Amino acid sequence: MTQIRTHAPVRLLSREQAMLEFNRRVLLQARRADVPLLERLRYICIVSSNMDEFFEVRFADMLDAARESGSGISTQDVLRVAQEAHGLIDEKYAAFNEQVMPALKEQGILVLNHADRNEAQTRWVDTFFKRQVRPLLVPVGLDPAHPFPQVANKSLNFIVKLGGKDAFGRDNSIAIVKVPRVLPRVIRLPAAISEGKQAFVLLSSVIRSHLEELFQGREVVAFSQFRVTRDSDLDVDEEEVANLRQALRTGLTTRHFGRAIRIEVVNSCPPELSNFLLEQFAVPEAALYRVNGPVNLVRLNELIDQSDAPDLRFPPYEPAWPQDRLPRSRSIFEQLRRGDVLLHHPFESFEPVVQFLREAVEDPDVLAIKQTIYRTGAKSVLMDLLIEAARRGKEVLAVVELKARFDEEANINWAERLEAVGAQVVYGIVGLKTHAKMMLITRREGTRLRRYVHLSTGNYNPKTARLYTDIGYLTASPELTADADTVFRQLASLSKVKPPRHLMMAPFSLHKRMVRHLEQVAEAARAGLPARVVVKINALTDVLLIEALIEAGKAGARIDLIVRGACMLPPGIPGYSDNIRVRSVVGRFLEHTRVIYVRWGDAESDEALYLSSADWMSRNMFRRIEIAWPVTDTRLRQRVIDECLVPYLHDGQDAWSLKPDGHYEHVSGQGHSAQRALMHKFSREE
Repeated sequence: MTQIRTHAPVRLLSREQAMLEFNRRVLLQARRADVPLLERLRYICIVSSNMDEFFEVRFADMLDAARESGSGISTQDVLRVAQEAHGLIDEKYAAFNEQVMPALKEQGILVLNHADRNEAQTRWVDTFFKRQVRPLLVPVGLDPAHPFPQVANKSLNFIVKLGGKDAFGRDNSIAIVKVPRVLPRVIRLPAAISEGKQAFVLLSSVIRSHLEELFQGREVVAFSQFRVTRDSDLDVDEEEVANLRQALRTGLTTRHFGRAIRIEVVNSCPPELSNFLLEQFAVPEAALYRVNGPVNLVRLNELIDQSDAPDLRFPPYEPAWPQDRLPRSRSIFEQLRRGDVLLHHPFESFEPVVQFLREAVEDPDVLAIKQTIYRTGAKSVLMDLLIEAARRGKEVLAVVELKARFDEEANINWAERLEAVGAQVVYGIVGLKTHAKMMLITRREGTRLRRYVHLSTGNYNPKTARLYTDIGYLTASPELTADADTVFRQLASLSKVKPPRHLMMAPFSLHKRMVRHLEQVAEAARAGLPARVVVKINALTDVLLIEALIEAGKAGARIDLIVRGACMLPPGIPGYSDNIRVRSVVGRFLEHTRVIYVRWGDAESDEALYLSSADWMSRNMFRRIEIAWPVTDTRLRQRVIDECLVPYLHDGQDAWSLKPDGHYEHVSGQGHSAQRALMHKFSREE
């Protein structure tokens, strides 16, 4: 990590290394004895998925930056990050091989290699291969007429060295076997041949044990699984294309074959074969990752899903419906006329948000529905409801973000379905991702129109709402609903509008307001007045905000930052950042809530609390449409503080403390788990 010397100008921590440190914290969940075994395996799968995205996006961008003069990123920086990534991946396989899999074996859950399988199991695997696998495999022997095949991003493949001559008397020695994605990667053996245990085989092991059958008459001299990770950013010039949706649809067909960034092979792969792959994909030796196990641990999620072992999973948790604030028997509109409602997911159910939209669709007095769509998933009850609303003749405006990374295809499909039933669909602003989360409903009530709005720190996705911590805010406030309408009008019309009065919006006012608040905190600290900052976000990488935090800390303000992922601010440096404490919480749920609390004096008006869709990253502040809104209701403000800030500042089970050199130290045995305490609290309330 970046070395800190207090007598020299302090450098910020590396963003890439901070991302790797986050994945190291997730990986250490897989080593915790108090985490159920299948969940420990799931954390390994999560790290594998995160690392795929790291190479597909962030490391690919870093390679590009290193080629540009003045970027501030050197070849040495790239090599240092690659070395860190190699170390982390080695740690991942060590946890997999040395701890998690042996422990699962002790619990009767086995993954059988070819040498482990008894005669009956071997016969069953042979039959499975002949009936289910062999018909879909097309081995390709390489020669001038059979060039190296197109290998899709993250697909499973085998490279094989053959002895002898082919059917035409030639001695071409290299062949490639591409494994179709439609084949399951984890296969459970029938109970009758599993000897009282839950026995599985991996598809890679099935193919490996039958390679000779694919090359009859040839000797398999050497082989290896391999997998290539490619640059997966969609490069579309929004200024030049006439139709963004069509351009992205075209781009999706080529994404799987972008520039190669990383090659994974098994650690027994002979240098001759690995060097051949490096040459074919035109990548340096540092891009080769030798792994001790399957090249794609992400697919072991299939083993978790197929295992019948409830005691090896987290105990089931059913989010609570807030019956006291939203009685099921009453209209949500009626309840919101009485006061605002705050929902804390996943401890409280996301279903009230679905019900809010469902009630709007079924209510003949609702005239218009406007919603932003970022990540909803390929299947979405909310999108189905929007389609039904349009069918019923309501005015529906959907602001669909087509460039939500890795959700582009799902969002394009939803956009087309919405347009087909008459909904007005727009794609945000050219050059800016629409990341704000808003749903605005306009209802006729007597002789007037009244608006209701749902604002959120997270996505409109009921599935992830059970896995991510987020805040949803339902209100009929004339001020907030008018501001939300202003944002929607600007996104649709592209016109200059009067700025929202209460909502802050990126890229216009959000960054300025946050910097100004931190300046106010610094001024208060210098004057000897109360000065406090508590921020809970997913990432802190914006340099101006970091500098403003440091200046406030230097002035004497007490600052606590709860940053789940990448944090570039080095805390605890004497005379520089010694008033700043940074912690990260990694638990059962993915921390996703964004909360900002600032105090800059002792008057009641010298305090503010905001909820936001934005992390403190330059991309969020300047290249996205984001919102933040104040929580002014005293009761709800206290709820946010008591549930989203205080428990995390005192978490002694799932928390990590950031040190000045960029490494994290586990805060162990010094208190409760914030997430478990909240689960307990809401379970009791229900």
